[in-house]
Parts: sequence; C-alpha cells; structure tokens
Amino acid sequence: MSDIWVISDTHFNHDAILTFKDYAGKPPRGGFTDVDHMNQTMLDNWTSVVKPNDTVIHCGDVLFGHNKVDWLTANFAKLPGKKRLVLGNHDNLKLHKYVDVFKDVRGCHVMNGLVFTHIPIHVDQLGRFGCNVHGHLHGGKVMQGDKIDPRFLCVSVEHTDLKPIEFEDMVEKIVAQGGKIGMVQGNGPTPKNDQATQNALFNSH
Repeated sequence: MSDIWVISDTHFNHDAILTFKDYAGKPPRGGFTDVDHMNQTMLDNWTSVVKPNDTVIHCGDVLFGHNKVDWLTANFAKLPGKKRLVLGNHDNLKLHKYVDVFKDVRGCHVMNGLVFTHIPIHVDQLGRFGCNVHGHLHGGKVMQGDKIDPRFLCVSVEHTDLKPIEFEDMVEKIVAQGGKIGMVQGNGPTPKNDQATQNALFNSH
C-alpha cells in the first residue's frame, strides 16, 4: 500500500537559514556544521520514510542558491516518491524546470476537505475547507490571540523533525489542536489511507 506524505520549506542550499532565530531566540535549524550537513540530513530523513510508490506533497520553497536546476536533477529528483509541488514564493525557476522533477505543479491543492498552500490563506478564504495545511512560517504558527488557530496547520520542516510527515499523522495533529477534517457545512470526502482513494485523488489527472 502506498502512503501520502507532506512537507514544506526544505530550503535546500540556503546557508542563511542556519542563522535564523525563532520567537524564543533559538535557531530552529541549529546543530548543523554547514549547509551541506543540513542538506544531507534532510535527504537522508526523506529516504528513511518515503517509499518509491508513495506520494509526497511539497508545500513550497524547495531550495535556494545558485545552480538550482543542477541540484534538483542531481539530488532532489533522485529522492523516492511521486513528488507534487504547491509553489512557494521562492520557487522561482521556469515552470518546465519543476515539471521535469515533479509529477504535478500547482498553486494550491485540495484533498479531503483540506486546502494545501504555501503561504497560509486569509481566514475569509477558508470557506468550507476544514483546515489550511501550509508552510512559509517555518517555526511559527497562525494564532488567534495567544492560542493556535485550529483552522491552520504549518508543515514547515521545523515542525516535522526535518522530514516528511505522514498524512495520517498530519490528520492527528489537526484534530489534536481542535481542527476539522473534511468540508465544513457541506459534503466532502473523509480521510482514508487506501489505494482506491489515492488512485482517485492522484491518478485521475
């Protein structure tokens, strides 16, 4: 049986991200000797959990720096899984360069009443979607005052131990923080992790 995984903001080759600080003043990606160490750790983490026939939804900001196309071909393209990209604000190569590596490229993705984007959408745009799964905020989260807004889940690698998170584990996180799966005030599919569902979701287009 194939699995579905979600990840965002890998920022491969981004030297400066190692110096970024979270709201507590700590580096969320501390402990690496250099950017090559970070790259290899995330590549190894990906390979340790994703199987060749699995699907991986990447919510954007794949990599930085020079020679992006060469690095994608030499490293990222060889990672296991059928990769689908939700474009991030730093994914600025020509579209065909991403199409060479990803099975699908789009601005957002809808699945099981969830809307996947890079930047979290405005609450007025949630409509009937139970939750917005997003990246962009790295160690941050969408808040309502001093509480987490349960209608949003950040899957930047800072929240997923620098590796893809399995779909069912992501669902558990949404439910645990008080969020909803499926369409709100309307009919929508319920999350299932079976081959028939995945064929319908991913292989019909």
